[in-house]
Amino acid sequence: MRFAPTRRWSWHVVRIDLELLRFASGRIVVDHTLMANRPAAKSPRSPAQVVTAVERVSRKLSRAVGALEFGDPVDVVYNPLEYAWKPHRQYIRRFARPGIRALLLGMNPGPWGMAQTGVPFGEVEMVRSFLGIDEPVARPKIEHPKRPVTGFQCERREVSGARLWGWVESRFGSADPFFDRFFIWNDCPLSFMESSGRNRTPDKLPVEEREPLYAACDAALRSLVGILQPSMVVGVGAHATKRLSVTLADRIDDGLEVGTILHPSPASPAANRGWADAAERQMTELGLLEGI
Repeated sequence: MRFAPTRRWSWHVVRIDLELLRFASGRIVVDHTLMANRPAAKSPRSPAQVVTAVERVSRKLSRAVGALEFGDPVDVVYNPLEYAWKPHRQYIRRFARPGIRALLLGMNPGPWGMAQTGVPFGEVEMVRSFLGIDEPVARPKIEHPKRPVTGFQCERREVSGARLWGWVESRFGSADPFFDRFFIWNDCPLSFMESSGRNRTPDKLPVEEREPLYAACDAALRSLVGILQPSMVVGVGAHATKRLSVTLADRIDDGLEVGTILHPSPASPAANRGWADAAERQMTELGLLEGI
């Protein structure tokens, strides 16, 4: 096995966040009392403060997940918040804005998307041509031979990202009108690869690896919602929607709206039948496209 150079996690690092969860009959149950006692984050007053705060969340999350270790069948782990920090930071600086209508949450980086560009659903050509981001990307310290990181030189296209940003471009014309209303974030910043090069999603990790990973991601997500102050959170796919429902249960009880849209993955037959039309319909039903 080969791992990205990390330190082994210890329970005291994630104890505070795991105190928010109780375990019963093998299920994770949200402890609303503990969560309600946590003070809600306050939105910074200016766009510049928002950017600084979101950058801080990303750096803290990168350090937290970088301290974790993962065993078989995971062979290599990529953390694009480290080696692709420059384009990721540019994404935050250009597009993180306070008071958005909705935060859209994905799962984790794809090998030809965010793993290359540091941008959620970051299909290379769409990030460069539509989002206007083209920054240097370093190489991971340990690289999978079947999933090389070449940054903006990557010639492979990520279908999910091409679909998502292609719909945004078609619907909004340019990036700014979209980001005036929305921001896109991935729940987990790590990309997990088996020895064959096969992608392994976070929900397929063993529980002893998944719990501390989720604790770090939960803390980042809660901070991000506190900073951006969306009126709705939207899961892109069933996994992200479930994560939102658990992580933000207390805020949802307090009035934060939660919705879901179809994931644009080519592994989804429904997405392959017409993801843009399905996303348009679902976003309209959620009331997110009114006045556009």
